[in-house]
Amino acid sequence: MGIGEDKPRGLLSDFGFIRGNFLIIIVGWLIVDFSREMAYTFYPLYVTELGGTATILGFIGAAAVITEAIVKIPGGYLADKFRRKRLIIVMTLLASASYLFYAFAPSWHFILLGAIFTSFCWIYTPGFESIIMESLPKDKRGTGYSLINLITKVSTTPSPLIAGFLFTRYGIIGTSRIAFLLVSLAFLAASLMRWRLKEDSDKPEVTTKDVLGSLGNAKGFAEGIGVWREVPRVLSTLLSVQLLFIVPNIMFNTIMALYIVNDLGITEVQLSYLGAIIGGVMILLAIPAGKVVDRFGRVRPLLFGYALTAVAVPVLLNATFTRLIMITPIIGLINIIFNTSIQALWADLTPEDKRGRVMGSKGFFSLLAVAGGSILGGLIYDYVSHTLPVYIFMAVNIPCFILTWLYIKEPERDLEEVVE
Repeated sequence: MGIGEDKPRGLLSDFGFIRGNFLIIIVGWLIVDFSREMAYTFYPLYVTELGGTATILGFIGAAAVITEAIVKIPGGYLADKFRRKRLIIVMTLLASASYLFYAFAPSWHFILLGAIFTSFCWIYTPGFESIIMESLPKDKRGTGYSLINLITKVSTTPSPLIAGFLFTRYGIIGTSRIAFLLVSLAFLAASLMRWRLKEDSDKPEVTTKDVLGSLGNAKGFAEGIGVWREVPRVLSTLLSVQLLFIVPNIMFNTIMALYIVNDLGITEVQLSYLGAIIGGVMILLAIPAGKVVDRFGRVRPLLFGYALTAVAVPVLLNATFTRLIMITPIIGLINIIFNTSIQALWADLTPEDKRGRVMGSKGFFSLLAVAGGSILGGLIYDYVSHTLPVYIFMAVNIPCFILTWLYIKEPERDLEEVVE
């Protein structure tokens, strides 16, 4: 489109990209995220009711993310070498079965088995992420990723409230079993919908032999690790900053529900209210945040997010329920800023022919960081301090802000994208 031509206005131009694969993806997420948010409202408390501790909770999280990390690079290899639809459908179906371990667990050991099984299924995610990138026009990626956050939060906002209602009738154990059974059914529904995904590719169909072979393919693993030498350096810098931020974030998230309930004295029902507030804020701000990212770039919103985090996190120390209600909307805004800006940056900067391997390798390193943060969070909470994860989270914002400001550069934008 030339500079002098009129661009279409209104909802049609803003959201005309919501069709085909992207529509199938977001509808599936609506169903899956509704049930998962309900199930994970009381997940840490469910594990402790089944005999676990904060350390065991961290160990389960670490085992899950290490398993997922192991399959990310093979998943990226498969996404670049083969058609992706079949793997996505089969693994979504297996994920449905894996959540039955959660629903019927007699002890925390079965939660561990379910977590490992579920994480193996995420071998399809590099290909899934590549399809999302291909489905979004470059000048709509901020809006597209914010819409993903919006759509999922529209469905999940009532979830903590429903979990809270079920808690009053069935307690932690009963509520969690019902919710995880719903998660299983939701993934089953998503697998059926994903049969309608379209893939225009002359690559061969993936087979079970290909999947199993990729797990032991040393060359494919080496290519996944070495892909950072083949892409712009800014991607390596972006990965480094993201890893630095992940560890303390996960440390706190691992023990957050325990900290809020056990240390701050917030009730389980009040905890469900806080979850609903975060979802509501993300609904209101998702599309405006996406438009800001599309109009003003990806980096400046990230810097603003770090600054907000530095303000919000200290309030969690010795907070009352009233203070938590006040700070929760800010946390929701932080989530939407980071999710939208980071996802749009990766989509802008990653070369198309290396998307699968970059997404797989990024997932591998990110999940190793998640595993470390999960283990450290549980150990620190049980044996060192209940508040130290909060202080660490506060401190890491400073180097993240500085590194982003100095080294993360905006991708070049076409002239017609910035001319209104």
